[in-house]
Amino acid sequence: MQDISEIVLEPEDEVKLAIAILDRHPARIVLIVSPEHELLGTVTDGDIRRAILNGMPFDAPVSRVMNSKPTTANLLDDKEHLLSMMVSRVLRHVPILGPNGKLVGLETLDGLLNQEKIPNTAVIMAGGRGKRLRPFTDSVPKPMVHVAGKPMLEIILDRLASEGFVNIVISLNYKGEMIKEYFGDGQFKGLNISYVEEKMPLGTAGALSLINQDIKDPFLVMNGDVLTQVNTRNLIDFHHTHPCKATMCVREHSYEVPFGVVNVDGYKILQIEEKPTSTYLVNAGIYLLEPDVLNFVKPNQYLDMPTLFEIIRESNYPTHVFPILEAWRDVGRPDDLELANEEYSDK
Repeated sequence: MQDISEIVLEPEDEVKLAIAILDRHPARIVLIVSPEHELLGTVTDGDIRRAILNGMPFDAPVSRVMNSKPTTANLLDDKEHLLSMMVSRVLRHVPILGPNGKLVGLETLDGLLNQEKIPNTAVIMAGGRGKRLRPFTDSVPKPMVHVAGKPMLEIILDRLASEGFVNIVISLNYKGEMIKEYFGDGQFKGLNISYVEEKMPLGTAGALSLINQDIKDPFLVMNGDVLTQVNTRNLIDFHHTHPCKATMCVREHSYEVPFGVVNVDGYKILQIEEKPTSTYLVNAGIYLLEPDVLNFVKPNQYLDMPTLFEIIRESNYPTHVFPILEAWRDVGRPDDLELANEEYSDK
């Protein structure tokens, strides 16, 4: 049973405090309690993402986003009962209540199973030329450009390994031999790395046609120039609880118009908005796909990922979005590289 002292909030606390706890604490849950330490609700990654999609501000009280009827267990429940309940209900966490009904701890599925590895394959698209990142990519492929002293791709692989991934497929094209020579079969990082090689650029989805493995579980696809702290276990859980063919990670992006915007009706001024800000959800370059999505990818034909999602959607299959709250950086330009170096220099 886990200590809960660092994951407890009161209902009046702001949503942004819950986000901070979810981002830093491995339990990935926040427990909302009364002054008497009675459990009032729980907040998970999914609760926060749904709230953001519904326009909930970060300074809203956490009581507005919490699940007020969480599944709980008794301190006297044995491990077999807890495991059976958590597996059957697809639960990763269960708050534990004492004989007096007060919150005393938290049990996690990972803790009960002591299981760290996950079966899902991760595919990394590392074949781009990185033209926007010149001159850094004149001599090395973009994923091998260094951030805080190590190749970007190594940062990505270390992150995946820490989350339990073992099976990795890397798609190569431009100067791909440098990537193969550096990482080899991945055994030195506890990974099983295999490679597919594009004879010509196939886009962010076309290279999937080259995979000859028997993939049985939803598989992760991510661009080789995306650095993020997103919790991929939460992404997999979300995909399972919101069934669809493909889930796209999205990131909130705001743009401020640097002028006063005038709304008119003919010649009549209706409203003047001074430097308004528009907020959009943008593609974050990270996806979780069902294995049979590979049937939509034709061999050796260029295909980008947004087009693949359109093909899936037009075939009347659902596609979903998963908002990223954690740190995320698309290292596509020299300015982005500079920011990434600043962000990762302290890690």
